[in-house]
Amino acid sequence: MVKAQDNPVLLFPQGAPGETAVLTEKASSDGNPVGGAPVLRITDVSAPTVTVYQAPDEVASGAAVIVCPGGGYNILAYDLEGTEVCQWLNEMGVTAVLLKYRVPRRAGKEKHEAPLQDLQRAIGYVRAHADELNIDPARIGVLGFSAGAHLAAMGSTHFNERTYPAVDAADRVSCRPDFCVLVYPAYLSGDRFRTAPELNINASVPPTLIIQAEDDKQHIDSSLFYYYALKEANVSAAMHLYPTGGHGYGLRDTQCAVNEWPYRVEDWLNNLGIIELSAGE
Repeated sequence: MVKAQDNPVLLFPQGAPGETAVLTEKASSDGNPVGGAPVLRITDVSAPTVTVYQAPDEVASGAAVIVCPGGGYNILAYDLEGTEVCQWLNEMGVTAVLLKYRVPRRAGKEKHEAPLQDLQRAIGYVRAHADELNIDPARIGVLGFSAGAHLAAMGSTHFNERTYPAVDAADRVSCRPDFCVLVYPAYLSGDRFRTAPELNINASVPPTLIIQAEDDKQHIDSSLFYYYALKEANVSAAMHLYPTGGHGYGLRDTQCAVNEWPYRVEDWLNNLGIIELSAGE
């Protein structure tokens, strides 16, 4: 099992399902900065990977989180909602697994179709290699931002069967995440105060935490409707709703109330028994 952060693992060694062309990945930091720093945006991903950020031995909790960056299913905000998040998770003793899923959207397919295959494969892969990663196979979660949060919710509501042909033994273990964190999720709301029709919400959905700012006007319904649907299905769910913060802040300091959200995640994971905070934290 490759653990080096600069050594990504190819999820589909023989080629990702349905891919007929090999794209040349593009990376740019030319767009709008966040928190005074540029954002690395990656697109044209046809060979999805996971990159493992191993928690340091002295703080390792045995938990793992698969991180799904956002970007409208067209790009990946790879540092803002990826590498920076992995470093934070490592600091609290969580092994982070950064998912580089397929973007942009594939013509003629649902926006999430290929990315869900990638996420299901990633969860199974991590669980199948739990011993090598020194993690507990019953404490593997997903954390997503914006479109990546929609992907995390899809993975949390679609896990009874794979959405692609089995590749190896990793596809014979469960791809159900044990917990889910959604930060400013997109695309979860449908018409008439309902959730999006592609979501399969029932009592088997894992415990979920939602982070949302009220002034994120375009996406607030995603959080509100999804939270309500989870509660109606008797799923353990929590939501922190902040007055300011907007959208797309990641972990960076944007001088808004929502910037304290990582502490709420740590408390929630501690309450679930996923991690154990030391006294005074």
